[in-house]
Amino acid sequence: MSIPRATARVQLHKDFNFDQAAEVVPYYASLGISHIYSSPILTARSGSTHGYDIVDPTRINPELGGEEGLRRFVAKIREAGMGLILDIVPNHMGVGPENPWWQHVLEWGEGSPYARWFDIDWNPADETLRGKVMAPFLGKPYGDALHDGEIALQYDETRGKFFVAYYAHRFPVAPSDYSGILRQAASDRLTAAIATFEERGAGEAVLTQHFADLGFSLLREAGMRADGRADIENALAAYSPATGQGRDALHGLLERQHYRLAWWRCAADGINWRRFFEVTDLAGVRVEQDDVFEATHAMIFRLYTEGLIDGVRIDHVDGLADPGAYCRKLRRRLQALSSQRPPELLPAPAWIVVEKILAHGEHLRQNWEIDGTSGYDFMDRVGALLHDPAGDAPLAAMWNALTGHDLDFQAEVRQARRQLLTNNLAGEFEAAARALHAVARTDLRTRDFSLGAIRRVFAELLVHFPVYRTYADANGRDELDEAVIESALEQARQSVDRTETPLLDLVAHWLGGDAPRDASNPRVRGLHQRAITRFQQLTPPLAAKSVEDTAFYRYGRLLSRNEVGSDPSQFACGVREFHAANRERASRFPSSMLATATHDHKRGEDVRARIAAISEIAATWNTTVRRWMELNADKRSEVAGDGGQPAIAPQPADELMLYQMLVGAWPIGLQPGDREGVRAFAERLDQWQTKALREAKQVSDWVIPNEEYESACRRFLFAIVEVTTENRFLAELAACVDTLTAPGVVNGLAQTVLRMTAPGVPDLYQGTEFWDFSLVDPDNRRPVDYGSRIQAVQEAAPAADINAWRDGRLKQQIILRTLQLRTREPELFLKGDYLPLELEGALAGHAIAFARRLGQRSVIVLSTLLPVRILAQDGTPVVPPVRWQDTALLCPWAPDSTWNEVYSGSRVRIEAGKLMLAEALAQLPVAVLVEG
Repeated sequence: MSIPRATARVQLHKDFNFDQAAEVVPYYASLGISHIYSSPILTARSGSTHGYDIVDPTRINPELGGEEGLRRFVAKIREAGMGLILDIVPNHMGVGPENPWWQHVLEWGEGSPYARWFDIDWNPADETLRGKVMAPFLGKPYGDALHDGEIALQYDETRGKFFVAYYAHRFPVAPSDYSGILRQAASDRLTAAIATFEERGAGEAVLTQHFADLGFSLLREAGMRADGRADIENALAAYSPATGQGRDALHGLLERQHYRLAWWRCAADGINWRRFFEVTDLAGVRVEQDDVFEATHAMIFRLYTEGLIDGVRIDHVDGLADPGAYCRKLRRRLQALSSQRPPELLPAPAWIVVEKILAHGEHLRQNWEIDGTSGYDFMDRVGALLHDPAGDAPLAAMWNALTGHDLDFQAEVRQARRQLLTNNLAGEFEAAARALHAVARTDLRTRDFSLGAIRRVFAELLVHFPVYRTYADANGRDELDEAVIESALEQARQSVDRTETPLLDLVAHWLGGDAPRDASNPRVRGLHQRAITRFQQLTPPLAAKSVEDTAFYRYGRLLSRNEVGSDPSQFACGVREFHAANRERASRFPSSMLATATHDHKRGEDVRARIAAISEIAATWNTTVRRWMELNADKRSEVAGDGGQPAIAPQPADELMLYQMLVGAWPIGLQPGDREGVRAFAERLDQWQTKALREAKQVSDWVIPNEEYESACRRFLFAIVEVTTENRFLAELAACVDTLTAPGVVNGLAQTVLRMTAPGVPDLYQGTEFWDFSLVDPDNRRPVDYGSRIQAVQEAAPAADINAWRDGRLKQQIILRTLQLRTREPELFLKGDYLPLELEGALAGHAIAFARRLGQRSVIVLSTLLPVRILAQDGTPVVPPVRWQDTALLCPWAPDSTWNEVYSGSRVRIEAGKLMLAEALAQLPVAVLVEG
């Protein structure tokens, strides 16, 4: 039961909680889903729409319905004969007043039992942060915020505690400062509380938690009385920011805290704790420590033991200090608990997959003892399969010519990395460089290498690093990491000063696990491992931010390849390469997840499928876009550019990407004369466009948005889609969409069928059983219209109807029939061989086929590829049978046999080992055949 047959991802939040999710469980069961795959459910920050900002891992999120709601949800799941997979977040937690562990660290500093639970550097290079946590949450420089009265000392009467308030932020005051604050009231009524806060136990040099708690209790009791409350108010008045004396007192108090309030822009350069990427309200957790691991996973283990969950998806596994060790430890703990699970649940190992971005040619480690990835690797390969390689060069040439950019994608990535290391991730880079410098100082032969020199060579190594991270440690590296290190070195040597090449080699090999000279010394060994860990926890955010959140928005040759887990440099994937990837997965990770849409995708799976069709008509697209740029020239605006010089908005790169999104995301059935519908679509695109401009970090960004440029781009968007009889562009856009809609549908159905039948566990992201024309988040997390989907399943005909393609019901029917087949043949799809099948004939390059075989049982999968030139002109997403001519599928192992087509219900013949595509694909662009 624990290995899913198929999963369905649902996004839970306060507006779609456990009880609401329970209502759609029967629908997913009827569709053939075996496991619900849930977003994180532990207590997250109030109002969280995603659940990845967990503030209390010991409780189920009350906004979702708490533990009682979860049990009702699971009861419904079990009633349907299904299981539950949980998304877990071991790498980081949300910070702020709702996180009791974080607040305790701010309150007690290094004396807190949680001080080592978060990845905090208590002894950073910045002397002002020694023994402190940087708190970069102010909207302006600290002195300005203090002077403007935005920072204030306040009292929480329910807890008997003082805190520093800054708008919604609450920072605790160190208990050792309470007596000094209370003495400002000059009242005998507070004497007992003051004495308690000054108490020291036997042998104790500082205030302990015990006496602090007694003091809080006394203070709470005093505050409940009117005279006591007045005394407390008098004490607070001494720290009022309204007067110069009060500000000085407040500043003095803040300087004694275990944190340093700072302007949010200080975080990039000076933060002394590990964040999730560059998100300053998500703090890295040291889950590699046994006590932290047990505390953060206690609820997960209880849920598994009680049979409430059946497996996990591990978020951002590459952020952990040692991903392999973590996965193995998690596997062992879950195995140990499996015997305690309810007896009615069939004994089976927990299903464990990881969110892992694999570079082209990179392989997942088998010694992690996991079942595979969360599916980005499949999404990349199947997406690339839909592209015509002949479109690569002309589309790249067009992009370069129209934008004036001469950088290819990898050059854009390198440029983005340099910018990020200088700005967004400067603090993390500096911490890693200093860790390397500390290693150099341990050896007389390397101590003369300066910190500046180490920064220079280290930066070049990072700029050219080809994967998310390595997994070496102070004991060395494996062959996979050896190849990565050497590849990075080869590239970096070309950009460092020749005199610093030896230092580059030394640093790279240290980071690859080669030991410093005196590695037998525990101190040296510890410094070496610290440098490796700093490096390995820097490369993932650098890779993600430079590729997914920067270069994807700068380089727009064809946006269908700018997707999470993909490398746009790899424009297309041939059939043989796709088969090879499937065979490798079947051999190494047969239960890995297969995805084509996620809560993090940049654009919906059917948006990508339609844009991919442009690769087949590069010349036509070039002509079309050039004409559109001429038609819309008068809609552009003049804005202030660099140095105050006039510039045009939108710039050509932004305009070209907008045209692709207009064509790719235009909803099926939206008419160009539908003023309200076009306006609603433009509003969604405007949100995407604003995010794209800021993520690109060129003309605008998140730090200081260029509102003039963004407004000009918004005006341009709404002007070019304005519904008027004079708008020639809108009419041409609609015509272009009509041309690409049917090929996009074929591509969409192709990737759907391939996902459902290739080796692995297919995942269905919520709502994508109908056409998915979503954009980047938050658009891809909009509410799902389950009512229409439930009705469509209930009304589904015995055979898939090609006429139901416009509203998405055809896609749902394809998913339904395939999952019904997987339900009837679970072992065939879980353990069956994967056999690539050859095609011959005039259009052999326009289809893909393979078989799944187990013993005497076989399934043949067949799909149309690159459909633009072979479809009819009537807009129907099926290749006319006559156009297939002599194209045939070769099946020498089934020379003369009759097969049933699962979707249409038709029967086809294999004769003399050949199946004619004119017969097999006569009714639909895809086919799944079973013998009988």
